[in-house]
Amino acid sequence: MLYRLLSCVTRKATASAFYRLPALIMKPQVYFVLGGPGAGKGTQCAKIVEKYGYTHLSAGDLLRAERGRPGSEFGELIENYIRDGKIVPVEITISLLQRAMEETMKSNEENNKFLIDGFPRNEDNLQGWNRTMDGKADVKFVLFFDCCNEVCIDRCLERGKSSGRSDDNRESLLKRIQTYVQSTKPIIELYEKQGKVHTIDAAKTVDDVFAHVQKIFDKEG
Repeated sequence: MLYRLLSCVTRKATASAFYRLPALIMKPQVYFVLGGPGAGKGTQCAKIVEKYGYTHLSAGDLLRAERGRPGSEFGELIENYIRDGKIVPVEITISLLQRAMEETMKSNEENNKFLIDGFPRNEDNLQGWNRTMDGKADVKFVLFFDCCNEVCIDRCLERGKSSGRSDDNRESLLKRIQTYVQSTKPIIELYEKQGKVHTIDAAKTVDDVFAHVQKIFDKEG
């Protein structure tokens, strides 16, 4: 069943109009935003959007929206992965990211700067991105929000009081953090070796964190 679903996604992604993007004047400029659950990625991305006008694409939000979309053939599959703190198959995530970038640039091709939040989360994600997006998008750098596990958990539990998210509970958070440490940290380390990571102390206040973010984007954004 899973194989058939993923094969379907791959075929749809291949047929997508997104593959016309190389013909556009400007390619998508991508900034990966990584960090543990509760590190403040979404909050800081919102501030970057407000100040610099970039487009924020949250892999998690896209997956949650697809999960809740009436008639989605992948909704139940996505729900099961998210609830168990596991990483959703890369074919699904990339197809949603492709669609979102295509729709943004279709209205104005100069809106080509994208903050991709929560992706790539593991080696499979990275290989899938490189395989699918090679020559179609430029990864400028990784913005890494570094924060200790306990602070992340406390923030998510507080958020869970009003977020309505099924994964903002301690059991799911522990699974998510374990997945992050085992699968995402190696991706960050790989980009560090390429000199493409900017690390930020995300345990500080929102304003202090954003002051650091601004210095980075004013220089390299």
